[in-house]
Amino acid sequence: MIPAGGYGNNTGRMTRRIALFCVALLFTAGLGAQYPAPGVEDRPDVRLPSGKRQSDEILKAEYQKNLEDAAELLRLAEDLKIELEKNDRYVLSLDVYKKTEEIEKVAKRIRKRLKRF
Repeated sequence: MIPAGGYGNNTGRMTRRIALFCVALLFTAGLGAQYPAPGVEDRPDVRLPSGKRQSDEILKAEYQKNLEDAAELLRLAEDLKIELEKNDRYVLSLDVYKKTEEIEKVAKRIRKRLKRF
């Protein structure tokens, strides 16, 4: 039975929590790029033919990948929330389980990239 007000308050709270999690994840990604890992200074300063530093270009590309993955993570989390609301409280579809695995896979991909530096 759906309450008179619908799912309004809980849905809004969940969406805000998911968005806050993604913002925190992106903020953490930005902090990781500011502090180089020990021994980074020991690496040679490799330059690309364009004159740019190779490490800067790698960091820029990984930052873009993190943004894309964070957007995908948000989309998957919202899809999961919708699927959970549709299902009965005692029965979950196989799609719900697959979505949780996909969310975990994307989060691990982001975490792996963040650990490199």
